[in-house]
Amino acid sequence: MQSTKKWVLTLIMVFFVCFECLAAEEKQVIEKADLEKQISYALGYDIFDKLKENFELDPAFFMMGAMDRHEKQPKLTQEKLEEILMSYQRLARQKQMERIKMEAKVNREEGFKFLDENKKKENVVTLSSGLQYKIIIEGEGPLPKATDTVECHYKGTLIDGTEFDSSYRRGKPAAFQVGGVIQGWIEALQMMKVGSKWELYIPPGLAYGDRGAGSLIKPGATLIFEVEVLGIVE
Repeated sequence: MQSTKKWVLTLIMVFFVCFECLAAEEKQVIEKADLEKQISYALGYDIFDKLKENFELDPAFFMMGAMDRHEKQPKLTQEKLEEILMSYQRLARQKQMERIKMEAKVNREEGFKFLDENKKKENVVTLSSGLQYKIIIEGEGPLPKATDTVECHYKGTLIDGTEFDSSYRRGKPAAFQVGGVIQGWIEALQMMKVGSKWELYIPPGLAYGDRGAGSLIKPGATLIFEVEVLGIVE
Protein backbone atom coordinates (compact mmCIF):
# COMPACT_ATOMS: atom_id res chain seq x y z
CA MET A 1 0.00 0.00 0.00
CA GLN A 2 2.83 2.32 0.95
CA SER A 3 4.67 1.59 -2.31
CA THR A 4 1.50 2.32 -4.30
CA LYS A 5 1.19 5.75 -2.67
CA LYS A 6 4.83 6.50 -3.45
CA TRP A 7 4.29 5.42 -7.08
CA VAL A 8 1.24 7.70 -7.41
CA LEU A 9 3.08 10.65 -5.89
CA THR A 10 6.05 10.04 -8.20
CA LEU A 11 3.71 9.92 -11.22
CA ILE A 12 2.07 13.22 -10.19
CA MET A 13 5.47 14.88 -9.77
CA VAL A 14 6.59 13.66 -13.20
CA PHE A 15 3.38 14.99 -14.73
CA PHE A 16 3.90 18.46 -13.28
CA VAL A 17 7.56 18.53 -14.32
CA CYS A 18 6.60 17.57 -17.89
CA PHE A 19 3.79 20.14 -17.90
CA GLU A 20 6.19 22.87 -16.76
CA CYS A 21 8.70 21.83 -19.43
CA LEU A 22 6.03 22.02 -22.14
CA ALA A 23 4.87 25.42 -20.86
CA ALA A 24 8.46 26.68 -20.92
CA GLU A 25 8.92 25.41 -24.50
CA GLU A 26 5.68 27.07 -25.62
CA LYS A 27 6.79 30.32 -23.99
CA GLN A 28 10.05 30.21 -25.94
CA VAL A 29 8.17 29.51 -29.18
CA ILE A 30 5.93 32.57 -28.62
CA GLU A 31 8.84 34.78 -27.61
CA LYS A 32 10.78 33.83 -30.77
CA ALA A 33 7.77 34.08 -33.11
CA ASP A 34 7.35 36.99 -35.51
CA LEU A 35 5.14 39.96 -34.57
CA GLU A 36 2.10 38.68 -36.51
CA LYS A 37 2.07 35.43 -34.50
CA GLN A 38 2.65 37.25 -31.23
CA ILE A 39 -0.30 39.55 -32.00
CA SER A 40 -2.43 36.48 -32.79
CA TYR A 41 -1.52 34.99 -29.41
CA ALA A 42 -2.15 38.26 -27.56
CA LEU A 43 -5.56 38.71 -29.23
CA GLY A 44 -6.55 35.14 -28.39
CA TYR A 45 -5.59 35.71 -24.77
CA ASP A 46 -7.35 39.07 -24.59
CA ILE A 47 -10.54 38.09 -26.42
CA PHE A 48 -11.01 34.89 -24.42
CA ASP A 49 -10.60 36.81 -21.16
CA LYS A 50 -13.13 39.47 -22.20
CA LEU A 51 -15.70 36.92 -23.37
CA LYS A 52 -15.43 35.11 -20.03
CA GLU A 53 -16.83 38.22 -18.34
CA ASN A 54 -20.27 37.35 -19.71
CA PHE A 55 -20.08 33.59 -20.10
CA GLU A 56 -17.93 30.76 -18.73
CA LEU A 57 -16.29 29.45 -21.90
CA ASP A 58 -14.94 25.97 -22.46
CA PRO A 59 -11.38 26.48 -23.84
CA ALA A 60 -11.35 23.22 -25.83
CA PHE A 61 -14.66 23.92 -27.60
CA PHE A 62 -13.70 27.58 -28.09
CA MET A 63 -10.47 26.57 -29.86
CA MET A 64 -12.35 23.93 -31.87
CA GLY A 65 -14.78 26.59 -33.09
CA ALA A 66 -11.93 28.98 -33.94
CA MET A 67 -10.10 26.31 -35.94
CA ASP A 68 -13.27 25.24 -37.77
CA ARG A 69 -13.94 28.88 -38.64
CA HIS A 70 -10.38 29.25 -39.92
CA GLU A 71 -10.69 26.11 -42.03
CA LYS A 72 -14.30 26.95 -43.03
CA GLN A 73 -15.50 23.51 -41.93
CA PRO A 74 -18.28 24.05 -39.37
CA LYS A 75 -19.62 21.03 -37.51
CA LEU A 76 -23.03 22.71 -37.18
CA THR A 77 -25.35 24.27 -39.74
CA GLN A 78 -25.38 28.05 -40.17
CA GLU A 79 -28.94 28.13 -38.83
CA LYS A 80 -27.91 26.24 -35.68
CA LEU A 81 -24.90 28.48 -35.17
CA GLU A 82 -27.07 31.60 -35.43
CA GLU A 83 -29.57 30.10 -32.96
CA ILE A 84 -26.79 29.36 -30.46
CA LEU A 85 -25.25 32.81 -30.85
CA MET A 86 -28.64 34.41 -30.21
CA SER A 87 -28.89 32.34 -27.03
CA TYR A 88 -25.43 33.54 -26.03
CA GLN A 89 -26.39 37.17 -26.61
CA ARG A 90 -29.52 36.73 -24.51
CA LEU A 91 -27.59 35.08 -21.66
CA ALA A 92 -24.79 37.67 -21.88
CA ARG A 93 -27.29 40.53 -21.64
CA GLN A 94 -28.98 38.87 -18.69
CA LYS A 95 -25.68 38.38 -16.85
CA GLN A 96 -24.62 41.94 -17.65
CA MET A 97 -27.89 43.31 -16.26
CA GLU A 98 -27.47 41.19 -13.12
CA ARG A 99 -23.89 42.44 -12.72
CA ILE A 100 -24.97 46.08 -13.18
CA LYS A 101 -27.81 45.60 -10.70
CA MET A 102 -25.45 44.19 -8.07
CA GLU A 103 -22.86 46.91 -8.72
CA ALA A 104 -25.54 49.61 -8.47
CA LYS A 105 -26.78 48.16 -5.17
CA VAL A 106 -23.29 48.29 -3.65
CA ASN A 107 -22.64 51.81 -4.95
CA ARG A 108 -26.01 53.07 -3.74
CA GLU A 109 -25.38 51.72 -0.24
CA GLU A 110 -21.94 53.34 -0.13
CA GLY A 111 -23.38 56.61 -1.44
CA PHE A 112 -26.24 56.72 1.05
CA LYS A 113 -23.81 56.00 3.88
CA PHE A 114 -21.67 58.91 2.68
CA LEU A 115 -24.67 61.25 2.42
CA ASP A 116 -25.91 60.22 5.86
CA GLU A 117 -22.57 61.20 7.39
CA ASN A 118 -22.20 64.28 5.20
CA LYS A 119 -25.50 65.83 6.27
CA LYS A 120 -24.19 66.03 9.83
CA LYS A 121 -21.34 68.31 8.77
CA GLU A 122 -21.41 72.04 9.40
CA ASN A 123 -23.10 74.22 6.74
CA VAL A 124 -24.34 71.24 4.70
CA VAL A 125 -28.02 71.63 3.74
CA THR A 126 -30.16 68.60 2.86
CA LEU A 127 -33.29 69.12 0.73
CA SER A 128 -36.38 66.91 0.64
CA SER A 129 -35.28 65.56 -2.76
CA GLY A 130 -32.11 64.16 -1.19
CA LEU A 131 -29.85 66.79 -2.76
CA GLN A 132 -27.25 68.21 -0.41
CA TYR A 133 -25.25 71.39 -0.85
CA LYS A 134 -22.79 73.66 0.91
CA ILE A 135 -22.43 77.33 0.03
CA ILE A 136 -18.82 78.36 -0.55
CA ILE A 137 -19.59 81.78 -2.04
CA GLU A 138 -23.05 83.42 -2.04
CA GLY A 139 -23.55 85.34 -5.28
CA GLU A 140 -25.48 88.55 -5.66
CA GLY A 141 -26.63 88.27 -9.28
CA PRO A 142 -29.95 87.07 -10.75
CA LEU A 143 -31.33 83.58 -10.30
CA PRO A 144 -31.24 81.40 -13.44
CA LYS A 145 -34.48 79.88 -14.71
CA ALA A 146 -34.85 76.40 -16.21
CA THR A 147 -35.00 77.92 -19.69
CA ASP A 148 -31.83 79.99 -19.21
CA THR A 149 -28.41 79.07 -20.52
CA VAL A 150 -25.73 79.52 -17.89
CA GLU A 151 -21.95 79.66 -18.03
CA CYS A 152 -20.29 77.65 -15.27
CA HIS A 153 -16.98 76.40 -14.03
CA TYR A 154 -17.25 73.02 -12.33
CA LYS A 155 -15.42 69.96 -11.11
CA GLY A 156 -17.01 66.53 -10.63
CA THR A 157 -15.68 63.79 -8.37
CA LEU A 158 -16.79 60.46 -6.97
CA ILE A 159 -17.16 60.03 -3.21
CA ASP A 160 -13.68 58.46 -3.11
CA GLY A 161 -12.20 61.66 -4.58
CA THR A 162 -11.72 60.38 -8.15
CA GLU A 163 -12.15 63.29 -10.58
CA PHE A 164 -14.22 62.41 -13.66
CA ASP A 165 -14.73 65.86 -15.23
CA SER A 166 -13.49 69.42 -14.79
CA SER A 167 -13.92 72.62 -16.77
CA TYR A 168 -11.12 74.09 -14.64
CA ARG A 169 -8.75 71.43 -15.97
CA ARG A 170 -9.83 72.20 -19.52
CA GLY A 171 -9.25 75.90 -18.88
CA LYS A 172 -12.63 76.92 -20.28
CA PRO A 173 -16.07 77.31 -18.62
CA ALA A 174 -19.03 75.32 -19.94
CA ALA A 175 -22.34 76.74 -21.17
CA PHE A 176 -25.57 74.74 -21.04
CA GLN A 177 -29.31 75.12 -20.54
CA VAL A 178 -30.32 74.78 -16.91
CA GLY A 179 -33.15 72.39 -17.77
CA GLY A 180 -30.93 70.15 -19.89
CA VAL A 181 -28.62 68.70 -17.24
CA ILE A 182 -28.99 66.08 -14.49
CA GLN A 183 -31.80 66.64 -12.01
CA GLY A 184 -29.51 67.53 -9.13
CA TRP A 185 -27.98 70.34 -11.16
CA ILE A 186 -31.38 71.57 -12.37
CA GLU A 187 -32.58 71.87 -8.78
CA ALA A 188 -29.39 73.51 -7.51
CA LEU A 189 -28.81 75.98 -10.35
CA GLN A 190 -32.22 77.56 -9.90
CA MET A 191 -31.25 78.39 -6.32
CA MET A 192 -27.77 79.70 -7.16
CA LYS A 193 -27.51 83.40 -7.91
CA VAL A 194 -24.92 84.41 -10.50
CA GLY A 195 -21.56 84.66 -8.74
CA SER A 196 -22.36 81.74 -6.41
CA LYS A 197 -20.03 78.83 -5.81
CA TRP A 198 -21.52 75.75 -4.17
CA GLU A 199 -20.50 72.19 -3.47
CA LEU A 200 -23.23 69.73 -4.46
CA TYR A 201 -23.67 66.19 -3.15
CA ILE A 202 -25.98 64.39 -5.55
CA PRO A 203 -27.57 60.97 -4.87
CA PRO A 204 -27.88 58.57 -7.83
CA GLY A 205 -31.59 59.25 -8.29
CA LEU A 206 -30.76 62.87 -9.11
CA ALA A 207 -27.67 61.99 -11.17
CA TYR A 208 -27.22 59.09 -13.60
CA GLY A 209 -29.10 56.42 -11.65
CA ASP A 210 -28.35 52.76 -12.24
CA ARG A 211 -27.17 53.34 -15.80
CA GLY A 212 -24.03 55.28 -14.84
CA ALA A 213 -22.15 57.39 -17.38
CA GLY A 214 -18.88 56.74 -19.14
CA SER A 215 -16.18 54.56 -17.65
CA LEU A 216 -15.77 56.34 -14.31
CA ILE A 217 -19.35 57.05 -13.17
CA LYS A 218 -20.54 53.59 -12.20
CA PRO A 219 -24.17 52.48 -11.83
CA GLY A 220 -25.74 53.83 -8.65
CA ALA A 221 -22.94 56.34 -8.03
CA THR A 222 -23.32 59.35 -5.73
CA LEU A 223 -21.55 62.40 -7.17
CA ILE A 224 -19.91 65.50 -5.78
CA PHE A 225 -19.69 68.71 -7.81
CA GLU A 226 -18.04 72.03 -7.17
CA VAL A 227 -20.09 74.47 -9.25
CA GLU A 228 -19.50 78.15 -9.92
CA VAL A 229 -22.18 80.13 -11.80
CA LEU A 230 -20.35 82.76 -13.84
CA GLY A 231 -23.28 84.26 -15.71
CA ILE A 232 -26.48 83.86 -17.70
CA VAL A 233 -25.88 83.78 -21.44
CA GLU A 234 -28.14 86.19 -23.31
